[in-house]
Amino acid sequence: MPFSTISLNDGNAIPQIAFGTGSVNKGTDVSDQIEQAIETGFWHIDTAQAYGNEESVGDAIRESGLTRKDLYITTKFSGLSEIEEAIQASLKKIGVSYVDLYLVHNPRYIRDDFAGAWAKFERIKAQGLAKSIGVSNFTVNDLQTLLKTAKVTPAANQISFHPYNYQQNRSLLEFSAKNGIIVEGYSPLASITKFPGGPVDKAVQVAADRLGVSPAQVLLSWVKSKGVVIVTTSSKKSRLEEYLAVGDLPAIEEAGAQGPSVQLIQRIKGRVIPLIGLCLVAAAVRWLV
Repeated sequence: MPFSTISLNDGNAIPQIAFGTGSVNKGTDVSDQIEQAIETGFWHIDTAQAYGNEESVGDAIRESGLTRKDLYITTKFSGLSEIEEAIQASLKKIGVSYVDLYLVHNPRYIRDDFAGAWAKFERIKAQGLAKSIGVSNFTVNDLQTLLKTAKVTPAANQISFHPYNYQQNRSLLEFSAKNGIIVEGYSPLASITKFPGGPVDKAVQVAADRLGVSPAQVLLSWVKSKGVVIVTTSSKKSRLEEYLAVGDLPAIEEAGAQGPSVQLIQRIKGRVIPLIGLCLVAAAVRWLV
């Protein structure tokens, strides 16, 4: 596998990159995209109750021919039913007996009773319906409230994570590290896909040109360097291969051997981020360093 795994606080491990089925894929049949992602090398699939596509995720998984242990599946409770009903419905739709990670999609879905809701998640884990349990879009205050009564610390917190919200998330990263909570980041490419033309663009392009890689690879390398699990997506196989190549340095070097930039590509490990930082000191230091 191009990317390795990160250990969770419950003894399980999570792949460093996931194929997400939210965003533009909500409510659509994503089976073809999932099949393509699996064929390309993704083995962590991220979905949610609210996405309305868990059934097609399950269809794609069955079509892949892979055994259950060969895939890591994340889904989320999105407040559309009671927690106990939601997990059973998700398992049935996906066609599995357990998920690897079950998340509270947003704190607003359990705001009225953090303690009671999380106790139900803890029972789901104890029953073996989810190997790990966690949260999504939680702030430091939300986590502090949850931890006051939690018997099981959330294994992960999935949040929006990109250069333009890095500063506001720094305290969350620090709190998470202190409490053994892994951070997952969705929308990691937002600076070039949702907010193009900002101060980060030029600096990222300079780094990409210098290294002989794409701006997307620079950004994903930066996310990876922060110890954040990447949650990304694309309908194009070439893009998926590009994303996975960030974690597969030998593959990058092999591809670069046919072009003039192989020496720069060989420098990617351990040096992409310092270069990004140097570039952004001049262009947008407050965003990335």
